[in-house]
Amino acid sequence: MDVPKGVIPAIRSMKNFDKALETRHETIIFLETRLGQLKSMVDYAKRANKKVLIHFDLIQGLKADEYGMEFLIREIKPDGILSTRANVISLAKKHKLLAIQRMFLLDSLALDHNLKLIERSRPDCIEVLPGLMPSMIEQIYENTKLPLIAGGLITKEEDVRNALDAGAIAISTSEKYLWDF
Repeated sequence: MDVPKGVIPAIRSMKNFDKALETRHETIIFLETRLGQLKSMVDYAKRANKKVLIHFDLIQGLKADEYGMEFLIREIKPDGILSTRANVISLAKKHKLLAIQRMFLLDSLALDHNLKLIERSRPDCIEVLPGLMPSMIEQIYENTKLPLIAGGLITKEEDVRNALDAGAIAISTSEKYLWDF
């Protein structure tokens, strides 16, 4: 799967699921759900011709190990994985899934730590959170040369434009009104 571009609807609750399926975007992200609900949600999304990315770390009941990844691939069949964990990113790449490393920008120490993780795991893409810092988006791209998704705290159209202008190729957001941007 290619790295998605533009706005990517991110689903936190079932009430937003149907709205995300109605958007023109070809990719959606499942942020939080229970393992027992995941298969039917992914099947339903695929019937609506959506590609599905799953935030591995936020699936309740799924363990971040080889067996958890095997289960996800065989039973759930997502198109890609998001995770903050280098081992999960490595497993996703091993199994030929789109691997997106989530990076939280708390301070310069966190930035350095994340850049080292990214160097080791070599994800297909990086999601930068919060996505409100255009200068950081530029700096991370310069350091990694990997495609960037901006996510977290993006609440206005101006935030979307600023992140895209800074070099992000996509924006992930759970703000429904931005899904039509």
